[in-house]
Amino acid sequence: MYFAHSGNDPEGADWQILEDHLKAVATQAAAYAKPLGLDRVAFLAGLYHDLGKYCEAFQRRLEGEDVRVDHSTAGAVAVLQHAWERPLDRAAAELAAYCIAGHHASLPDRLNETAACLDRRLQSELPALDPVWKSELAPPSGGIAPDLFATFTDPKKTFFSLSVATRMIFSCLVDADFKDTETHYAALQQRMPDRTWPALQDLLPAFLQRFAACMDAKRDLSNDLNRLRSRTLDHVRGQADASPGLFTLTVPTGGGKTLASLGFALDHARVHGHTRIIYAIPFTSIIDQTADVFRDVLGDGHVLEHHSSIDEEKPSPGRTEDRQQREKLQLAMEDWAAPVVVTTNVQFFESLFASRPARARKLHNIAGSVIILDEAQTLPRSLLKPAMRMLEELAHSYGCTIVLCTATQPALDADKLEGGLPLRGRELAPDPQELSRKLRRAYIKRVGSMTNGDLIAALGQEHQGLVIVNSRKHARELFQEAEAAGLDGLVHLTTRQCAVHRRKILERMRDRLAASAPCRVIATSLIEAGVDIDFPKVWRAEAGLDQIVQAAGRCNREGGQSAEQSIVTVFAAPDYPPPREIASLVTDMQRMLGRHDDLMSLAAIEDYFTEVYWRMGDKLDAHGILKMFTGTRRGTDFAFRTAAERFRMIESGQVPVIVAHDETAAEAIRQLHVPEISSGALARKLQGYTVQVLPKDREALIRNGHVAFERPDLRGDQFAVLKNNDLYRERVGLVWEEADYLSSQSSVI
Repeated sequence: MYFAHSGNDPEGADWQILEDHLKAVATQAAAYAKPLGLDRVAFLAGLYHDLGKYCEAFQRRLEGEDVRVDHSTAGAVAVLQHAWERPLDRAAAELAAYCIAGHHASLPDRLNETAACLDRRLQSELPALDPVWKSELAPPSGGIAPDLFATFTDPKKTFFSLSVATRMIFSCLVDADFKDTETHYAALQQRMPDRTWPALQDLLPAFLQRFAACMDAKRDLSNDLNRLRSRTLDHVRGQADASPGLFTLTVPTGGGKTLASLGFALDHARVHGHTRIIYAIPFTSIIDQTADVFRDVLGDGHVLEHHSSIDEEKPSPGRTEDRQQREKLQLAMEDWAAPVVVTTNVQFFESLFASRPARARKLHNIAGSVIILDEAQTLPRSLLKPAMRMLEELAHSYGCTIVLCTATQPALDADKLEGGLPLRGRELAPDPQELSRKLRRAYIKRVGSMTNGDLIAALGQEHQGLVIVNSRKHARELFQEAEAAGLDGLVHLTTRQCAVHRRKILERMRDRLAASAPCRVIATSLIEAGVDIDFPKVWRAEAGLDQIVQAAGRCNREGGQSAEQSIVTVFAAPDYPPPREIASLVTDMQRMLGRHDDLMSLAAIEDYFTEVYWRMGDKLDAHGILKMFTGTRRGTDFAFRTAAERFRMIESGQVPVIVAHDETAAEAIRQLHVPEISSGALARKLQGYTVQVLPKDREALIRNGHVAFERPDLRGDQFAVLKNNDLYRERVGLVWEEADYLSSQSSVI
């Protein structure tokens, strides 16, 4: 008898039988894949995924012998060697081989210079398998090619479509494998985790009733702005019967697009049977704000908020085989089975292009969803074309409806951009041009250079005002100079502060603004995208036009004064040149000044994006992601692992430092010493207490004893915790620049 997993009894009485595990995973993977039309090939992948455990060496490993066994490759070899009669079945078996080979480490590249690529693994020498597997695991009769293949009719897109199908099969396999393994070990520990969520369709009647009640309570029609928001909501919801697919929702800041998009999603799901609603946001700084809105409308128990500043995929230390088993049990990446998910663009898109099981596990639950991409213009331009292809594939092949929701709609329509999306006639908002005119709250005024002294003088003349600059360095130095100048009501908002701290600062800011108290804020661009805050005057360092328009959304947001009084002053900062990544966008913005009198008009915004995309050309796929999914005479030539490494929404290369900002964080840090608590669960608890810094800066903090990895024997280098709390200050956040100075001072003392 062969076993898949060990148990408590050294004689094997409570061990999991391998045949039982493989059949259970196959059945569950097929159930996940059936709505996707991929059930037959997913069943085969599940049936053969641990085929390499049918050997003496692996059984000795289960008994405690220190022997390494590649138990994943054997199943990939078997599915490819099966005598498939039809070419489409052979193609489907190839996709299954990628999934089986990668179900522990990650989806592999077909061929690269390493021994981990699929081709070299298929040619490697493997332990001999007991032939009993052939009688225990009869492959499904008939073919395995999914009917979905017949819809891949565009020869230019076929191989990318096949790569996404592979990812979906992989998702079904690893989610089924994880859950069956978890069930086995949970039974041994006499616990059974509850991972069930109610279905969105079952909840919709209550959701819609709550939404209606909430809107009735908010529907104050005493002013023009609220009446316009109400009419926009009604118009957007009135289009819920439209056929699923891709939509745009172009509503100026302050026009109520968050609730309008949620109302559309609820109605659209009711009409078309979607299984969940996913709301993706560009920045972690505002995810809690949106999640709170959704919880207020839909109730606390149905909204999953998922983002992380900590890498939840870090391998644990220890022996490879033991580590893999422990990671399976501790794998706490959410599978997104919740009816409503609020997440970040990073989690959403990097999961779709991921190769590691932890992150890819959720993909099959993305299928069949209504997906709202808030602030769609923030999608990284270097990844724009692969991101668009993925969105189109989700809509075309996996039953998704996708809403590109923004005040500054990027020119992504196929009519305007090569490789763009089919968006003609799919706008949900009522007359975006008229909305833009009626919701005008401010005007942009460009001036010349302004030094820190100029900015402090201008800010000092206003009771309340907001200055937004392009770097944390500029923000900190400007804040310190303003403090020295004695400005009252000064606030510093920056990613030097952890997210939990920033939320407290924002609440204090809102209280001061509402009370007409002095409130002079110096912030980085994190305040621009979706932060619900309202200032009478705004100053913005030169940036791309989309960023400037977003900054204008913080000026006179609620219409408390006339648009003519509400000025967004755009200035050049001679001592702080724009970062390299936005320098060319500043030039594109400046070019619009000669073409458009009003930089906030939809015509100017569309012209700007068209100019940016035309200038970038092939750099809209700067890493060549789409070229990694092609075919040759021998079949597919996919580079899953390389694509995952290169598809990074945030290319800063920064790393987290965890700050014990309050007792909640301190308790989670203490729990890092408890082996029974998973790293993934603790990563989620601590995600709001991280500050991102450059690796060299964190290395300096570690070298000087200010930061240390907590329990590296158990957690590896996953949790870097600040030990010197003097470096984290209430007014400015983490001051890593003083790491060497404080170390030298302490050595003298």
